[in-house]
Amino acid sequence: MQDLSESISNTRKKYREIFLSTLDLIKQRVDEIKPKDFVGDIFDEFEKDSDGENWQIAVLDMFENDISHEIYRKWNELLVFRSNFSCKGCATCCNLACSEFSPEELKEKAKNGDKFASQFVSIFVPYESKEEARKIYPEYIKLLEDNLSEDVYFYHCPKLTDCKKCSDYENRPQICRDFPDNPLSILPKSCGYYDWKEQVEPVALMLHAMVEIIDYYREKIPYKKEIL
Repeated sequence: MQDLSESISNTRKKYREIFLSTLDLIKQRVDEIKPKDFVGDIFDEFEKDSDGENWQIAVLDMFENDISHEIYRKWNELLVFRSNFSCKGCATCCNLACSEFSPEELKEKAKNGDKFASQFVSIFVPYESKEEARKIYPEYIKLLEDNLSEDVYFYHCPKLTDCKKCSDYENRPQICRDFPDNPLSILPKSCGYYDWKEQVEPVALMLHAMVEIIDYYREKIPYKKEIL
């Protein structure tokens, strides 16, 4: 429990530092394409076809066709690097799969064509209660309760044997083959991908910060494309 709590606390601290440094870098890129000797802020209202509006258009274009592509490329590099690591068979992900969606919500999403939800409901079954899940990993349940305000639902795979082995490993769904697909996931040290997470987490945090920051810019910049 102490290890997991410290991991979350350290990640939050790192993210605050990375967020602020990333904010400075993006602001610098925004200012680099600001018209020379121009007075005004990127979030100001400007007249149509003015230097200010053209600056806003250029910034939004940079986000769409430059920075967003950088984020996508770098994120894919992190996922490719994941192939250097492998599962050690701790079975935590099989015994305690978590979702923000209830079983009913997942079934509805699957019915509406959500591929992830469809795979999830095809393999995982919900615990009867949170208390049943708590018996499997009490420290993790307590950690989520202390750090999340929203409900989390817990599931397990019925194909897991008493020896913590998958009884249908060769036919496991893609979501099992891809797990973990996010280096910001909370992983126990027993997980074979824990070292991957530790190595790429700073870059993943930076990319997450970039997404948050450019989304903020997009929302606050007054210029909006006309829909034809």
